[in-house]
Amino acid sequence: MRIVHADDLMRRRYGWHKFSSGRNLLLGAIRNNWRVCEFSDRDTVHFESPLWIRPLGKWIANRRLIETCDNFRPDLLTVGHCDVITNHTLREIRALLPGIKIGCWNLDSLWQERNVERLRHRMTVSDAIFVTTAGARLRQFCTSRNVVAYLPNPVDPANENQDNSRKTNFDRDLVFCSGHPPTDARHAFIGRLHPALDRHLRFESFGMHGQPAVWGYAYEKVLAGSKMGLNLNQCEDWPLYSSDRIAQLMGNGLLTFLWDKGQMRRLFRDEHVGFFTDFDDLVRRVLAFQADDARRQAVAGAGRAHYHEHFSGQRVMQFMVETTFGLPYSHNYLWADEVYR
Repeated sequence: MRIVHADDLMRRRYGWHKFSSGRNLLLGAIRNNWRVCEFSDRDTVHFESPLWIRPLGKWIANRRLIETCDNFRPDLLTVGHCDVITNHTLREIRALLPGIKIGCWNLDSLWQERNVERLRHRMTVSDAIFVTTAGARLRQFCTSRNVVAYLPNPVDPANENQDNSRKTNFDRDLVFCSGHPPTDARHAFIGRLHPALDRHLRFESFGMHGQPAVWGYAYEKVLAGSKMGLNLNQCEDWPLYSSDRIAQLMGNGLLTFLWDKGQMRRLFRDEHVGFFTDFDDLVRRVLAFQADDARRQAVAGAGRAHYHEHFSGQRVMQFMVETTFGLPYSHNYLWADEVYR
């Protein structure tokens, strides 16, 4: 299998990387022993813009992707959040390589209309679309020639390389990290949670209530020094949706608390995460795990193992390839029923 993987690979950050689902998919393809050529669209725009004229850089980046595919001759082109790349370019690549398959993937939520529009824009030029929201709403992106499927947030052992389930010494007992404005409902939720927990444990929330957000290496250090983590999304009722925060928490062995919403029990059980039903239930469960570290270690360890087994970039990329090419499934994918044609 030969793959060109187009995504924002953040080369211009010079080591100040965010955790990247696209990078985990890239690593997963490599771990599957596939021949992979990566293409960083936004970096190419920056590097190729003459006299910093961005519109020219965008045009050149599109030509460079065509050139890359012409030189590399992939079986599959995977396209992430590459708004720079036009549908016209994808059509040119298909004309150049008639046997190529094009799979577009998107990590943003479907309650955001701009994201729905992005997917509608891509549906006519792709053989497959993968989205981190499940459910019948995915049918709106089906055409007579494509397939649409759910995409879990992937992990990779090189990135999610901590196992906090085995640790006993931490900088903090509970953490929540965000970078959203105060209008986000999670600000009020966390504002209530601090008075309820601060007397009993070390709870830190970054990116809100006067605490700066953390990125890059600083974020890695926060994760490595945290016993438990909150996985709170802007909306919780959409089927199987979570931000990639869930992969970063569970993948690093933090005991992770999830709302018991959005059909998440299809993917996880009580032995993997701390499900909670409301604010008071969350407080009770956090304090219970804080008082029973052996149980915390057992659940966090089982959750980490479960996530790395079922949602590794290697397995998720295998699913994407098999779905795009219509191949028999080689694994018992927990989300295999979320494929629409």
